[in-house]
Amino acid sequence: MTSIPLLLLVGVAVAAFVGFNIGGSNTGVAFGPAVGSGAVSKIGAGVLMTVFAFLGGWTVGRRVVTTLGSNLVVGDPFTLPVSIGVLFFIGGALFVSNVFGVPASTSMTAVGAIVGLGLARDALATDLVLEIVSWWIVAPLVAFWVSGVVGRYAYDAIDERLALGSAEGSMLAVDRSGTVPTPRLDDDTTRREATGVVLVVGIACFMAFSAGASNVANAVAPLVGSGQLSMNAGILLAAGTIGVGALTIARRTLDTMGEGLTELPLAAALVVAVVSASLVTALSAIGIPASFVVIATMSTVGLGWGRATRAEGELLVEADDVVEGMTEPDVAVDDLYRPWATLRVVVLQNAVPAVATVGAYLLFSVW
Repeated sequence: MTSIPLLLLVGVAVAAFVGFNIGGSNTGVAFGPAVGSGAVSKIGAGVLMTVFAFLGGWTVGRRVVTTLGSNLVVGDPFTLPVSIGVLFFIGGALFVSNVFGVPASTSMTAVGAIVGLGLARDALATDLVLEIVSWWIVAPLVAFWVSGVVGRYAYDAIDERLALGSAEGSMLAVDRSGTVPTPRLDDDTTRREATGVVLVVGIACFMAFSAGASNVANAVAPLVGSGQLSMNAGILLAAGTIGVGALTIARRTLDTMGEGLTELPLAAALVVAVVSASLVTALSAIGIPASFVVIATMSTVGLGWGRATRAEGELLVEADDVVEGMTEPDVAVDDLYRPWATLRVVVLQNAVPAVATVGAYLLFSVW
């Protein structure tokens, strides 16, 4: 019986830690609206997250694993100790972001750590790095403007058509009368609510797919690049540990996201989800490590900005046509778009990957 080297076990453990944390944080982002509206239970969200994150990693995510594990640095730099060092930077970024309460991008941090390695070894694939960085600039801007247009011109219609509020408990029940338990809608759920359930859960699954496509590489790309794990084994490891995180620590983020739906209405959450997941999946398909966190943040800001400009326009119209007993809109402009808060989040989201780049460069320069 062949023994597994202790150092490889350490590497697998660190990769599992990264995947576990990815599952914990991404499940809340993907399924928070679905759980908060009662469309699915926490356990159901964890199971769906596991399945669709695996599908995203197994299909589209392979290209991102190849980019991070083989193409960013010329030659064969990923020895097992180096792989563990890079993974520690990624896991450290997750820890720091949780401590400060700012969602850092694991994709940007992973690229930053590998870029630091490439600079230290004078083996960086500069053209590829510039291509990735250019997409990091373009994609959030696209998310901002698309969401801004939706917020200004289409949000009210979407909100009115969706009209799905929170329910007491899950709208889905399990029919155990047959040989195999099957999900079904609760008896009290109306047809309109049923349509809303399908829409909300479907979009959440799409987000889980995009999370798997972009984040599987962050957990295992260095180990796959070093040849210590095969591509299939790496994806299975990452998807499995993401699933463990989704079924355990994600319960807290699901609670947070569900309670936070008063600040981000369900319709707004779904707009952000569709825009962000579409961009992330498209970039992953061409092998670009994409930051769901940054893209979703800019989508949220863009949607709020679009709604705020519409609210400002309504205020100006009312100011020119004074009517006795006139009242202001229900939502204040400052509640929709906060420039300084936005600046703080964006700066911190980019600071963590920068620290990872500098730290990795210093470490691997002397290693």
